[in-house]
Parts: sequence; structure tokens; C-alpha cells
Amino acid sequence: MLPSRYVKHSPASKESVSVQVLVLGDIGRSPRMQYHALSVARHGGRADIIGYHESAPHPDLLTNPRIKIYPLASPPSVLKSRSIPFIISGPLKVLWQIWTLIRVLGYQTPPARWLLVQNPPSIPTLAIALLISVLRNTHLVIDWHNYGWTILAGTKGRNHPFVEISKAYECALGQAAPTASVTVTHAMKRQLEREPYNIKSPILVLHDRPAAIFQPLKSLADRRDFLEKLPETRDFASNIMAGQTKLIVSSTSWTPDEDFSLLLQALVTYAKEETACPVVAIITGKGPQKALYEERIRDLQRTGKLPNIRILTAWLTMEDYATLLSCADLGICLHMSSSGVDLPMKVVDMFGSGLPVAAYSGYESFDELVKEGVNGCGFETADELAIILKRLFSEGGLGELRHLREGAKKESDLRWDEEWDRILGRVLGVID
Repeated sequence: MLPSRYVKHSPASKESVSVQVLVLGDIGRSPRMQYHALSVARHGGRADIIGYHESAPHPDLLTNPRIKIYPLASPPSVLKSRSIPFIISGPLKVLWQIWTLIRVLGYQTPPARWLLVQNPPSIPTLAIALLISVLRNTHLVIDWHNYGWTILAGTKGRNHPFVEISKAYECALGQAAPTASVTVTHAMKRQLEREPYNIKSPILVLHDRPAAIFQPLKSLADRRDFLEKLPETRDFASNIMAGQTKLIVSSTSWTPDEDFSLLLQALVTYAKEETACPVVAIITGKGPQKALYEERIRDLQRTGKLPNIRILTAWLTMEDYATLLSCADLGICLHMSSSGVDLPMKVVDMFGSGLPVAAYSGYESFDELVKEGVNGCGFETADELAIILKRLFSEGGLGELRHLREGAKKESDLRWDEEWDRILGRVLGVID
């Protein structure tokens, strides 16, 4: 709970509580920020969500009368071209974002009591959010998912001048901007309280939890019906139901912080085993490296390195994705935390669907989510992942896989609504 000096509630009804939810990214691919808006509206408040409207958002976001989407104009395609050096396209893109953010936040949206902004991206989001909060007398809350400078360092190197500038900017705005901060892990909270961040305003920990749409499988009949309906699994439905083929699912943004080659190498190694159970791997998501990896997958299949392995890419509706997770045998997460203290939302969704996971584990906050041998398994190399697949998909591993699924189902009992109400609901004034 925030100290009383930070929260100035009037005796007005909950309907007067207004929250702007800002994400400088695709709203449809920002589940946590969508859930914030839905939680505000569920308690009678008004939520305006601002971001790029590129893919379909959560269906309830479109039908709830208390939620309004304010789309940001995407940067011109010329600024996304790789033919223009980053030193030119980067600043021009930031100027475009500054203009669109000021226009939407300052003029198109009505004033709000709260402004909840996702970080990263940090530039220019944090500076504009601070400016708007001062001009409109709005309480600013930063929702820290990760650090912008560590993501940039992944592509530019930690010693790049832009990375140093980004780090200094993020630390300064983190100290100066918020009424409060929200983090996704306790490890991140501890880091923000120390140098170089040294944030003195209240920091709340709100772990990601699955939304209601992610539920464990209700019956085997439901599983069969869905697998027979989905184009990607239709041809394999009978074998999957019989346990003769294993279905694995991974969701990725196809970016450098997820080394998808780990899964490909693991499947090549796994396929060399003569007794290996056939596998269908469905990879969902969009991103810049998708075409590159699709070509690598085709090469592996053409050269016969993936016998009895089918790797399919798909872009699914939220409903179909949630159902696919509940129908799968194992979820794969390749998220590599650039900061070491964030957590992948995709694992949260998998647990919500009762799906055990094999996840990359080489970062500090990993065990805040995945419990080794309880609801999933950790790996850091392709060989370690291959060993996990061999063990779980062998006849002797069926008991372990069932045990992990039970652990995932127990994890699914922890839901977003309860967590949000306990941490943020009273702070924002939508809960008494």
C-alpha cells in the first residue's frame, strides 16, 4: 500500500476513477497492460489504453464500454528501413514518437487521475509521461517489465554510447518521475532500490498472473475437438490423442533476446534417438527474425535432420492460443532476460492453462516462477533441453510429465484478478 501522502482519493464513486494505460508498443502483444485496463473497468473505473493498434487485442477490451483504445500512429516505413543508419533513423523515430505521444496524451484523451506507463521502452515514453503527468496533475506509475538499456545493449553492446545514454536517462527518470513503481519480480524491486537506480518512491511487486481466458483442459473430448479443428494439428490429432506423437508449443517475439536456435538444435539432437517419440512443435508469434528461422527450419527438414519432427509456425487468436496451450504436452520458453530480473509472460499463460514448461533458466529471477521438478524444468543449453525432451517423452518419463502437469495446474489457481486487486486495486481507488 502506498503512503497516504501519495493517494488523494475524493469521496466520488469508483466510476470517477480514471486510468490511462500507456504502452509504446502493440497493444495486442502487451497482455499485462491489457489486463491492467480490464481490471480497472471490472471495478467500475474508466480506462483509456494508448498504444499501437496492430494486432487484435483481448476480445473483452473491444467490448467493454468502460475501456477506450487510443491508437498511436506508427512511424513511417522509411524509418523502419535498414538502409538508413541507426544513428539517423533512431533519433528521427524518437521525434516521431514524441509528437504522437504528446498529441494523444495531451489533446485526444481526457484528463485522468492516474497514468500507468509500461517500461520499456523508456525513450521517449518516460519523459513524455512525466511531462503530461505534471501538466495534467496526474499520478504517474511506472510498470517496470524490464530495462530499456539492457535490451539495447543486447544489440549494440554495453559500451555503446547510446546504451550509456539510455541507462543514465532511465535511471534519472525512474528516480524523478513516478508516484510509485510496479515491478514484475522481487529481484527487480531489490535492484531498483540500489544504485544506479536508487528509486526512493514506493515500489510494489505485482507478479504476472494468467487471465481468465487461460484455463486447464476440461476434458479429453474438448482436446480432440480442438486438435481436429485447428489446421496446424488436424493431420496429427489422432496420434497426439493416442500419445504416439507429443505436442509442444512455444510462443516467441522472434527477437535476439530469445535464441530460437536452442530449440532447433535440441530437436535435431532429440531426433537422432531411434526410440524418440514423434513431435509436433507449434511456434506462435510475430517478429523481425521469423523469416530467418523459418528458412532454417526448412533447411533442416530438407536435409533430413528432423525425422519424425514437424515444426509449424502460426499466428492464432487469443482464444485459440489459450486452448492450444491447454491441449499441448509441454511448453517451451526461450526467453533470456537481458536484465536478469524480469520474467516471461508466456510461462505465466502456460501455467494458467495447466501446461508444464521447459524454460531457459540462466537468470536471477527464474525461480520466482518456475520450480524445478514441480511445475517445469530449466535448461541453459540445447543439449540440456534435448535431455529433458528425451526424458519426459519416453515411456519412463510419463509419470514425471504427469507430476509436472499437476504442479502447473496448482500454479494456475493463482490468478491475475486476485493479485491485481490485492496490490493495485486499493492504490488506484477502485477498491475500498
